[in-house]
Amino acid sequence: MSERIFRNRYWILLGFYAIWMLVFDGNNLIYRFQVRQEIQDLEAQQAYYQKAIEKSRRERQDLFGNMRNLERFGREKYLMKKDDEDLYIIAEPEPEAR
Repeated sequence: MSERIFRNRYWILLGFYAIWMLVFDGNNLIYRFQVRQEIQDLEAQQAYYQKAIEKSRRERQDLFGNMRNLERFGREKYLMKKDDEDLYIIAEPEPEAR
């Protein structure tokens, strides 16, 4: 009986070590899965922001590449006008709350 325990003690130690590393260690499987998920989320955010940056660069190039586009942007966005023009803003009435 004792010989059998001594023969299997390496397997017992190996099992204990595996359980320790998988569950109780600072770099356990749960932590690794959480870190992997966080990395995937950050990579998705990075891809989103890269697309947004590229879109902003294209809009900036379109805007500053042509004076007519710059003038149109200023008129629409900031309600700018020329000196001899009158500007009328037409706002739709808000629906009544019930």
